[in-house]
Amino acid sequence: MDSDTDVNRTEPLLALRGISKRFAGVRALDRVDLDVRAGELHVLFGENGAGKSTLINVVSGTFPADEGTFHFGGEEIRHLTPQRARAIGISPVFQEFSLVPSLTVEENLFLGREVSNGGVLLAREMRKRATALIDELGFDLDPSQRVDDLSRAHQQMAEIAKALLGRVRLLILDEPTASLTERETGRLFELIARLKRQNVGLIYVSHRMREIRALADRVTVLRDGRHIRTLEAASSTDGELVELMTGRKIDLLFPAITHQPDKVMVDVENLTLADGSVRDVNFYAQAGEITGIAGLVGCGKSELIRAIYGLAPIASGVVRLDGLPYEFPAPRRSLKHGVAYFPANRIAEGLALSRPIRENASMTALDLPAFARFGMLRQAAERVTITGIMERLQLRPPNIERTAGALSGGNRQKVMLGRALTRELTVFLFDEPSVGIDVGAKLEVYEFMKRLVEAGAAVIVVSSELPEVLALSNRLYVMHNGRIAAELKGAEKTEQNVLASFFRDHLTAEVA
Repeated sequence: MDSDTDVNRTEPLLALRGISKRFAGVRALDRVDLDVRAGELHVLFGENGAGKSTLINVVSGTFPADEGTFHFGGEEIRHLTPQRARAIGISPVFQEFSLVPSLTVEENLFLGREVSNGGVLLAREMRKRATALIDELGFDLDPSQRVDDLSRAHQQMAEIAKALLGRVRLLILDEPTASLTERETGRLFELIARLKRQNVGLIYVSHRMREIRALADRVTVLRDGRHIRTLEAASSTDGELVELMTGRKIDLLFPAITHQPDKVMVDVENLTLADGSVRDVNFYAQAGEITGIAGLVGCGKSELIRAIYGLAPIASGVVRLDGLPYEFPAPRRSLKHGVAYFPANRIAEGLALSRPIRENASMTALDLPAFARFGMLRQAAERVTITGIMERLQLRPPNIERTAGALSGGNRQKVMLGRALTRELTVFLFDEPSVGIDVGAKLEVYEFMKRLVEAGAAVIVVSSELPEVLALSNRLYVMHNGRIAAELKGAEKTEQNVLASFFRDHLTAEVA
């Protein structure tokens, strides 16, 4: 993890001027300027589709700019490739991991830069260097473990370690905390502070205001592929950043929701899952309200709603839907019972990225007569229905024949929400609904939930974002180590009480 400590602080480490990039006639970047100084953390801020991903792909050599100039360390750089970027000290950590699942952590770290002598791999030397780096980073990571056996959080750690193996002058982090626990996030922040002291420049992409406040020196706002403004983080307000990002004033991030709790729609009694991630949980959700589940990554909150939908095997306990026992839950049966699930990982579980928006939005309704007759798809009816749904959800652009993979995170979430409008549903399970989407898209998702609740649906929201789950929910469960640590409502529903539930449960466990 070497760094360049002799960089001239008056000259930017990275200087981009007039960078433009087109894809299939669409202008993803339009004459963008960006400076990053050595020892600075520079946040890229913008809605999904604003050009952030395209810009960091240009910086890391994934694809070339169509026009503009690129200077790094005072030298003009042309014909940049990912290999050359790494060689000159530019290391990216993307949201979509570049690890090979069938290889170990250490094999991934040294892939393409193996240590050898006379054509013989020096496995012991690579193990030693991998262990030293992971220890230095403070990550709880086993170098000999296969990547496909790791949790997403540990894969994120492996990706960061891979980026820091060698001489790093500019580190690019794209939503790096999305999969990390609070403790792991703290470790990452300590690492960032250390890198800054070593004069490493950082480009940091995040939608999380608290992270921007904690880390940023400067913030560059992008909108519609254009550079809107670069601001000093210390002298800018959250409202100012959001207004620059969206082009409009946003007074309230969370809508006022009228909760009118009615009958119990989901009732879970003494639920324990086969993998032990949830143990002896009692939980219920009513029609006409949002029931929140808060907790750190890995606490069992996601596994709980996955079990209700039929995606995680149940060892013991009872699930009831609308007062009736629901044995052997399965996704197809859950849909027929009026239950919808929206996974946190839209890429792996939510969408078929190579298929059109139309097919992705209709796939949960193909058993309905409106969409199919005698086993044959009624394509004209499908097209009319999905077009109407996507217009209601303000999909931009509204072309339902585009592939889901071509969409931004916010629009991908809208396609998944569209499925809920294709059939009669009464229970909605949201797992990390705002992960990877910008403020504007979050507002639209929250408004969607508001409409569902006020129409009498039962909505369950699982979230690691405390402000989100506190603001949206009428009742809030706190989970810790697979168990319910607290149920909070009314005036009890505060950030302090949620955090106290984490620590109280943790201390009790330690004493026991």
